[in-house]
Amino acid sequence: MKKRGAVHRDGDYHRAVHVWIFAESTQELLIQLRADCKDSWPGLWDISSAGHISAGDSSLVTARRELQEELGVILPKDAFEMIFVFLHETITNCGQFINNEFEDVYLVTTLDPIPLEAFTLQESEVSAVKYIHYLEYKSLLANEDPGYVPYDVNGQYGQLFDIITQRYKVDNVARSLTLQKQLQRYASVSLNVELEGLTDADKEALDLLIKAAAIMDEIFCLQVWYSNPDLRDWLGKHAASSQLDELKWAYYLINKTPWSSLDENDAYLTTADSAIKLLPEATRPVCGWNGLKYKAAFPLQKPPGANFYPPDMDKMEFKQWKDSLTENQQDVVAGFFSVIRRHSESNLDLSICSSGLDSTNPSEGSIYDLYNVPFSQEYSSFLSKAAELLRKAGDITSSPSLKRLLHSKANAFLSNDYYESDIAWMDLDSKLDVTIGPYETYEDALFGYKATFEAFIGIRDDKGTSQVKFFGDNLQVLEQNLPMDNAYKSKDVSAAPIRVVQLLYNAGDVKGPQTVAFNLPNDERIVKDRGTSMVMLKNVSEAKFKHILQPIADVCITNEQRGYVDFDSFFTHTICHECCHGIGPHTITLPNGKKSTVRLELQELHSAMEEAKADIVGLWALKFLNLQGLLPGASLKSVYTTFLAGCFRSVRFGLTEAHGKGQALQFNWLHEKEAFVLNPDETFSVNFDKVEDAVESLSREILTIQARGDKESASLLLQKYGVMSEPLKSALQNLERIQVPVDIAPDFPIANKILGKKNLPLC
Repeated sequence: MKKRGAVHRDGDYHRAVHVWIFAESTQELLIQLRADCKDSWPGLWDISSAGHISAGDSSLVTARRELQEELGVILPKDAFEMIFVFLHETITNCGQFINNEFEDVYLVTTLDPIPLEAFTLQESEVSAVKYIHYLEYKSLLANEDPGYVPYDVNGQYGQLFDIITQRYKVDNVARSLTLQKQLQRYASVSLNVELEGLTDADKEALDLLIKAAAIMDEIFCLQVWYSNPDLRDWLGKHAASSQLDELKWAYYLINKTPWSSLDENDAYLTTADSAIKLLPEATRPVCGWNGLKYKAAFPLQKPPGANFYPPDMDKMEFKQWKDSLTENQQDVVAGFFSVIRRHSESNLDLSICSSGLDSTNPSEGSIYDLYNVPFSQEYSSFLSKAAELLRKAGDITSSPSLKRLLHSKANAFLSNDYYESDIAWMDLDSKLDVTIGPYETYEDALFGYKATFEAFIGIRDDKGTSQVKFFGDNLQVLEQNLPMDNAYKSKDVSAAPIRVVQLLYNAGDVKGPQTVAFNLPNDERIVKDRGTSMVMLKNVSEAKFKHILQPIADVCITNEQRGYVDFDSFFTHTICHECCHGIGPHTITLPNGKKSTVRLELQELHSAMEEAKADIVGLWALKFLNLQGLLPGASLKSVYTTFLAGCFRSVRFGLTEAHGKGQALQFNWLHEKEAFVLNPDETFSVNFDKVEDAVESLSREILTIQARGDKESASLLLQKYGVMSEPLKSALQNLERIQVPVDIAPDFPIANKILGKKNLPLC
């Protein structure tokens, strides 16, 4: 490893960390006086703490170590907020010191200034520390004061001061109005379900199932970001403090994160809104001072890897580590049911807990810092409680198939092997319908590998279930007629059971826009062996059609075609959408002969491409079934027009969300092919002469990309068509003007009673 002096002598580009400590109450930044013996900027005032990221070290661990070594401040990772990355290029000391650094800039927010006597200064690095108001400091830098290390505050580094200003110079009235508008995009809907069809035993089991489902909220909250549970608890505790606090809590309950699902995951909260945590042992004790109070931090930009991976891990680091593993190990680390952690971070945490001393190299014998942790270990405290509740419910229920599901799922929570429990879920034949566990991978925007926990508890609609059985029985017929090369078609697609359910509670990964149906499991082994099963949430679909889709049609669809928009077409296409998740490419053979899956090859693009496939192929499937005489009475004009209205519904979810991006891809393709037409009065209509060919061409394009595992083509397709085009903007602006809700916010009276929660007020 090249020494620091040689790096700066030769001008090598390298990585470093900058850590700023900011005191909220005084609006001051902590700065340090660089030691006179330093080879750069000796005797000048500079950043709170900084240092090189050595080879094999990570950014966040380095930031924590530097703060500990230079100032004697020992903080956990949730105190550090990454705010930006800065390329610093300077030449000093008559050309002898060349600084070409990519600097990861962190902000640590404390409630009050840390007493100066609490610091333990590293004499070889730091001569003194002091606090200075951030605007005074900015002014000194802008005027190039010779006593301070220079930073261009009018350039990229000015972001530090801009972030602080924006965070603390807010108009609370204006902020309340913004949150009110954001909340108004959701129509509050009470989903009250009749329990008359349940046996007394199943009603007793229902209480336990609702409580187990609520635990999925706890796990999901932690999966999103490691400080998210602290934020949630803090917001809930202080919700009654003011109107603004009440609005923050109400919007958090919908998003379950500080990032707004309907606004491209823009943050509606900042670390300034977060929990205050007391850490007496963070510094040297000072008489009369209780200890350091800091804000549990989260970044303004939603982390693509959520809390599944170390926040400072990039794709290259993961790939290099993964490639060093055996084939079986690679399957595990890229699998659904584990998280990735750092040895160095774990060892640093242990060393802090034990003695406060610096940690040693954590992974002796290995050059890689990453390691895998199964969900059963990472979330053991939650899963053991949920498993106990499921096992008790399984003992009580009168349904044999539900008993099997609950017992096997309880075992899976503890063993981390979900195969048998997912098979039991597919075989479920019970009036009380239960889906619980880790399934969807949307939160993992880095690779699309890791699954989030969720739960859906409902009552089976027997009449509706019997009516939709036809679709699941015809999957093999649809597979063999898909518009793609025969070489890519599967010859053993299983019939897909479909259950129509009245939802009475959901939890976990059900934030923001609500799903109307789901097709599970996503485990390719089961899809290959048994296919998939579908659950249609009929009361959710009815609420969305009434409160959202019909008003959208009234605004966006031309008067001549508005009458074609109906609930039956909406619900039928939803069924076909879910069915089509079960057909098409899943396990594939790459051009080099290697076996793989679409998910592994398309990585973070998989979710958007898969949602687009299910949508557009579902549309193709309805036409195919209709032409075969298998859908008597169905109107293709109603199907296409209702689908067009639905495009504007889904795109409003935002283009960072898989369904929204996939829907934009479809709309823009069909508009380019003149299948969807923008009229002079800014309404839209379907060109029935061109829509069928356009639907088939896009179906073929997406299916072929998936079959080839062609990530490059998927990226190009989404870059071109998965965008907010002018026609889409026009429609959304019209909907904004009359304030059509974007989605629903369901309330669950039965579950609220069981959990002791208050019902939400209906707006």
